[in-house]
Parts: sequence; C-alpha cells; structure tokens
Amino acid sequence: MLKCFFLFTSLFLLFTTTASAQRDIYITGTVLDQETNEPLEYATLVVQSVETPDKVTGGITGINGKFKVAAAPGKYNLRVEYISYQSYILNNQDVVKSIDLGTIRLSIDATQLEAVEVIGEKTTVEVRLDKKIYNVGKDLTNSGATISDALDNIPSVTVDVDGAVALRGNGNVRILINGRPSALAGFGSTDALRQLPADAIEKVEVITSPSARYDAEGTAGILNIVLKKEKTRGFNGTINTTVGYPNAASFTSNLNLRKEKYNIFSTLGYSYREPPGNGFFDNTYQSGAFNRIIEDRDINRKNSGFNLNLGIEYFLTETSSLTASAFGRTNDGEDMTDNSTTRFIGTEIDSRTLRIEDEQEEEKSAQFSLNYINDFNTEGHKLTVDLQLSYNEELKPITILENNTFPNTNLIANENIRELEFQNEYLTQIDYVLPMGDAQFEAGYRGNWEQSDTDFSLEEFNLDSSVFVPNLGLTNRFLFNQNVNALYSQYGNKFGFFSFLLGLRLENTQLKGEVSGVDIQTLEEAIGEGIDLNFDKNYLGLFPTLNLIYELAENENLTLGYNRRINRPRGYFINPFPSRSSRTNIFQGNPDLNPAFANAFDLGYLKRWEKLTLTTSIYYQKETNSFERVQEETGQVTTDGIVIIRSIPINLSTNERVGAELGLLYNPKKWLRLNGSFNFFQFNSDGAFNGVDFGAKNTSWFSRFSAKVSLPGKIDWQTNAFYRGPTNNAQTENEGIFSLNLAFSKDILNDKGTLALNVSDLLNSRKRISLTQTPFFTSESEFQWRERQITLSFVYRINQKKQGNKGRQRNGGDEDGEY
Repeated sequence: MLKCFFLFTSLFLLFTTTASAQRDIYITGTVLDQETNEPLEYATLVVQSVETPDKVTGGITGINGKFKVAAAPGKYNLRVEYISYQSYILNNQDVVKSIDLGTIRLSIDATQLEAVEVIGEKTTVEVRLDKKIYNVGKDLTNSGATISDALDNIPSVTVDVDGAVALRGNGNVRILINGRPSALAGFGSTDALRQLPADAIEKVEVITSPSARYDAEGTAGILNIVLKKEKTRGFNGTINTTVGYPNAASFTSNLNLRKEKYNIFSTLGYSYREPPGNGFFDNTYQSGAFNRIIEDRDINRKNSGFNLNLGIEYFLTETSSLTASAFGRTNDGEDMTDNSTTRFIGTEIDSRTLRIEDEQEEEKSAQFSLNYINDFNTEGHKLTVDLQLSYNEELKPITILENNTFPNTNLIANENIRELEFQNEYLTQIDYVLPMGDAQFEAGYRGNWEQSDTDFSLEEFNLDSSVFVPNLGLTNRFLFNQNVNALYSQYGNKFGFFSFLLGLRLENTQLKGEVSGVDIQTLEEAIGEGIDLNFDKNYLGLFPTLNLIYELAENENLTLGYNRRINRPRGYFINPFPSRSSRTNIFQGNPDLNPAFANAFDLGYLKRWEKLTLTTSIYYQKETNSFERVQEETGQVTTDGIVIIRSIPINLSTNERVGAELGLLYNPKKWLRLNGSFNFFQFNSDGAFNGVDFGAKNTSWFSRFSAKVSLPGKIDWQTNAFYRGPTNNAQTENEGIFSLNLAFSKDILNDKGTLALNVSDLLNSRKRISLTQTPFFTSESEFQWRERQITLSFVYRINQKKQGNKGRQRNGGDEDGEY
C-alpha cells in the first residue's frame, strides 16, 4: 500500500511538472466581498479569447479567495463572476506574460437576489482538500427533526436505531461542534443530538481525511456540525414550531442582529417527545436453570428539553473581532420499560415474570466560549484563539421491580439505583495561518482537559428482612481524566493544477482512572485478574497527514489523502462497574483498554456536468488494537437460576477496512432534483480474548436516494429512501434495514412562511433484527428505538426570504454543486 501511495504521488508530481512547463503564463488575483471583506470561495474567472470567442477557459477561487489560471499568450476578455454579485469585467487585455489582477472586490447585485433565494434552499456540497461540506439548506425531511435526524440524511453518514453515528460504516467517528469538542455533542455521547433541533445547523463538514489542524481522535474521521450565525445586516431570523404524533412538539427560534460594530446571534429551542419503542428477544441457553427465555419489551418514553445558544461578535477593528458565546441545555426524561418474560424448561413453560424498569434522567449542560480572530491582511494572514469551558451534570435514578406472574405471584427483585455523573472540559486552541504567495503555512496548539466523576449506588430489597440493603460490592465511585496536548504544523502550496497540504501533529494523551468506595477484591474477581483498576497511562504519538488534489479540468479533479488517527477509550468503556439495565445481561467497562491507532488512505474523484455531479472515492484503513465488544459468561447466576452474561470491550489485534463510495446529483429540470449515494465496505478483524477467537470478516453496504419535486402552487414534495445491508461481527449477524421518509411543504404569507408535513419511517420498518451465537447461548432479537413519526411544522421568516442570503455565504451557490 505504501509503495502504491508513493508511486501515485510521484506520478502526480511528474505530470504536474510537465503540465506546468507547458503553461508558463498565469492570471492571478484575489476576490473579496466588498462589504464584509471576506474571501469569496468558488468565484469564477472567465477567460475568453477576443479573436476566437468560442474559446473559453477559466478557473475558480480557493478558500482564501485566490485564483490562478494558466493561459496561452493572446488578447482576452476577462470576467470575474459570483452568483448574486455584480461581475467584474476587463475587456481586450493583452496577456503576453503572467499578470496579477490584484484584489477584486465584488458588490451584491440586488436584481439577482430572487435567484439567490431559490438556490439558498438547496443543499450543496463543496469539495476541499481535506473534507466535503454539506450545506444542509432546506431539506424538507429535517423540518421539526433533530440534529441526529439531519446527520442521517448526509451521504457517507448513518445513524442506527440506537442513535449511534457511523461514517462509512465505522462507528469510531469524532463529532465536533463549530470545530471543537462540545457539550452539545454530550462529551462523546450522541444522546444530546437526538434532542437538539436540526434547524440550528448551517452545514455539516464530513472530514474523511483530516488535516493536521484537527484532533487526531476518530479513526473513521470527523463530523463537524457548524451552527447558524447569520451575517446579513439588520435584524432577521426564523421561528419554527412543530407538532407531531406520537406526541411531539417543539419550538425553535434563530434570531440575529447585525450592526456595523457587532453581531448578536441566538438559538432558542424547546422540545417535548414521547417516542415509543419495543423489543423482542428469544434466548436459548446451553446451561443454567432454563433452556429458553423469551423477552417482550414495551418502551414508553417522555422527554422534554430546553436549549439556548447566545453569542455576540464584536468587531474590534476592520480586521479583528472578539466573539463570546454561551450555551445551556436542560433535559428531563423518563423511560418506562415493561419486560414480560416467559421461561422454558425443555419445551414446557416453567414460569412468567414481569420486570418494570423506571429510569429517570435529569441532565444539565453549559458551555462558555471566547473566540478572537485577527485578519492581519486580506491575503489570509490570520491568528485565531479559542477558549472554552464545558460542564455537564447527569442524574439517573432507576427503580427496578420484578415479579413472578405464573404459576405463582411473588416478588423476585426490587432494586433502587442512583447514578450521578459530573463532567468538566477545558479547551485552549491557537491557530496561526501565514500565506506566502500561492503557498500557505499553518501552526497551532490545542490543549483539551476532560474530567468525569461517576458516583454509583445500588440498594437491593432483602426478602427476609423486608428492607433495602446497600450492595457494597457494586456501590462505587469512578474518577476518570483524559488530557490531550497537541502541537501541529502544516504547509500547502499550488503548482498549476496541482495542490498539496502536508502536515504533522504531535499529541500526548494521558488517561487516568481511580476507583473508590468499593471492595477492590470483589471487583477484581468480577472483572478478572491482572487488571490495574487505578491507572495512569501516557501515550505520545506523531500523526502525519497528506492531502493532494489535481485539477483535471475546471469541473473535474482527483484527490488523494493519507492520515494517521487514534481512537481513545471513553470513560464508559473503561469504567469497571457492571451496568444494571438487566439482571441477566450486563455491560462492563475494561480499565485495561488501550488506544487504537489507524493508518488511512483515501482516493477521490469529482466531475461536474451541466446537470449532473459525480463524486466517488475508494478508501483503505488498517487499525491496530481496535475495539470490539464481546459477550461471555460471568460464571454467575441469578437467585432464580439464570446465567449472567456480560458484554465487555477489548483490544483486538487488527481491523482492516476497505471500501468505495459513489454520489450522484442529477437536476434534469428546474422542478426536479435527484440525488443518491452508495457506500460499499468490507472489514476483516483478527484477534482472540480469553482463549476464544473473535476474528470476523464482514461485507456490507448502504445506499440512500432522495427526490425533490417542485409542484404548482409553491408546493414541494421530497422523498428520502435508505437501505443498509446486512452486517456481522464474530458473534452477531444483523439483517438489512430499510426506511422511507416523505415530506411536503407549501409557502404561504407572501413567502414569509412555510408549512411542512413530514413522515419519518413511513413503513415503520426501521428495526434492528439480529442473531447472536456463542458457545453458551443463542439470541434472536428485534429492536425498534422509535416508531413511525408524523410532524407538522410552520416556519416564519423575519426579514428573510427562504434563506435567501445564505446563497451567497461562501458556498458559491453553484447549482452544479448542489447535493
């Protein structure tokens, strides 16, 4: 693989050198917004021959607004264009040597704003050296939805029935908010993403080949969710209200006030949901008092949440600004699970039980951020400083009551559980960018310090004394710290049609855990010998990155990326205390878990036609010490004779993954937009644990298709279909999953308002159907986290027309770039 990589790079350089030697005349310049002085990325330079008008060439600007276009000597008409802006025109220019047009400032053309409003609704894709940016736009199926739902509509991304986010089928993905770890993402948990409104999102960056600027965490890559912060002058915003069935209601406001010296932005949201779920498990045991146990679960949830994001950006000078923002979230939830169990000895029913689990959840999150930006000049010379403090508090009181219902009625177990968790995170980040002509140098530092304190207590009802007695073997407190300090540097340059970005990141990771309030000997017997429950580990590593792009033509390019990544175990995976969500199936963390490391390669191709856009890539990744959950017998049984099985994460030796993805966007008519994506992958894991071989080979795929039709009467109709193929690991096989979403919208109130009807999972088919086979038990299961949801929403725009101004916010607004 390394030989192929270096061969490919050498061919790139050779081809580029040859091409550059043949084109020694260049037209260069920089394009800026006249009002904001910001670079306009994807502005177009049109170079038209005066003698042969049919001979037209050109190029586009990069992220810093710069363009560099090769041309043969001659006389040309030059034109710089950017949608919704007045064009810059220079006619009859004699180009006999390389020329620099300098800084070109474009002003908005008011006569084109209506066109921008239409384009602003559409979801677009931008391809950069190290990422793809999906400007979420007016995806109808996101109306009244959550951030988790919105992510599930992004190509390459999947969200399973448990809410776990995966990128290209790999669940080890790092989720950032505005480029940084955030309390909004729940410190690694995805629960908060199911509660926050999708309306708050401006765009999602899918970073499958992260540059050295980004944290090396996440072997699959990074998803960066960028929240809305309007930059249009004056007061503007949107208000969105929804109602739904099963019971759901929400309110979201995105309001913005932009003045000459400051910009105030806010997102306020409230949501209430009652998403019912269900599960069915048919378990067959090789040992224990029962041969077979069938569980039928009904899950009733109530969840209400409030969130507020408030910030102000103050413009200190024409080139520098200071932004302060605060985010707060409260969430109250209740999960009531009724688990009806039928137990068999042989083929005869021995007994039936009813287990009622009432789990309450009270969660509070807060985050404070301070951001300083200094644009030393218009050429991209820039310094950015970020400071962030995040806090999260979660209280989970759980009551478990289990009774026999046949042949006798009597109490089996009654437990009171109280879990209290505090999390703090401190972040400091400094980024410096120095342009050097066509080249660019970057350097920076990031310090990230996370602290978590989990206090767990368990009381069990004593049938003899009829009082609750603390279980001292499981009552505990677990302290966990993860500290990461990193330095990075990267250099990029462009030679003709060839660009590269080379970087190196140095990271030191400290993982520190401490157990208290429990009998250590009892815990060691439960988790295994030779494992240090109080640990302090340090890892120092270098993480090189390389991203290459070659422009085959104005609308066609090749990209190649390489990066080394790390997967750090979270506190949940390290906490050695077994969960109590079930008396018979428990999850237990592994303090002996070490980070996993991966090397990844990605080769991509992009081609745009007038009405069709194609993006495709192939990728390869090899991960060492990869994580895998395995199930095993604990050697213990419940008081009524059921074998207790635990799930525990371990470090397998290797995990190789290879895959390919394809994305197509087709706009045959103004009223019809079609897009689809297909992702195929295969992984092969190899490793053993406690003498059992857990190696596995899995080939799977997923695909999504979306069609949006504009009907008469300002009515839009959108259909989203998704299918994920079967998957498996060493012990479990999962069947394929198909889901279908429908949405309709109509503009009202002179286009200031929009009504939208959204049906999520129309066929009620989003269920995980699995078969788990081990030497000691077999389980057939079906689980549905959320049933079909219907929502009706109303959006009202204040001093906006269908997100019109978004069309000119750095996304280029190019219809060929829609996705």
